[in-house]
Amino acid sequence: MKKIFITILSALILTSNGYSAGGGSGGEGADNKQSIYKSAVSYVKAGKKLEKKGKVEKAKGKYEKAFKRLVKANDKDPLNPDVLNYLGFTSRKLGDFKNAEVYYLKGLEINPKHNGINEYLGELYLSTSRPEKAKERLLVLKNCNCEEYEELKAIIDGTKESKY
Repeated sequence: MKKIFITILSALILTSNGYSAGGGSGGEGADNKQSIYKSAVSYVKAGKKLEKKGKVEKAKGKYEKAFKRLVKANDKDPLNPDVLNYLGFTSRKLGDFKNAEVYYLKGLEINPKHNGINEYLGELYLSTSRPEKAKERLLVLKNCNCEEYEELKAIIDGTKESKY
């Protein structure tokens, strides 16, 4: 029942946000899922760099551009957990925690062991005062031998602030 609800909710969000699958604004290269996705990732990386420098408003602009491209990429490839991860990330960075969680959970339906989604969802849970749920995400990452585990563990332990 929960999976059906999340799927329906995701579909409603994607169709009601005013973005269409077609038509580019230029600068996206060929209108295919790979170039749109790569363009979005570039905007996310630029946003992260700006955020590290304390330029939060400029970073938000990059995240908004990334989000628009990710919606298009998701329209073309709706079962791609990497796209859903970044949709969750950009939504979270833009303050839309509710939809960020929807995107992350949809991604986990496709790939329950996705390192990035588990880390970022854990950070979202911490940001929304649900530390026990964040610890559940940490348990999923426990044996991955990956930096996502170390990052989330340090944030949960309070030895590090969330970098994003």
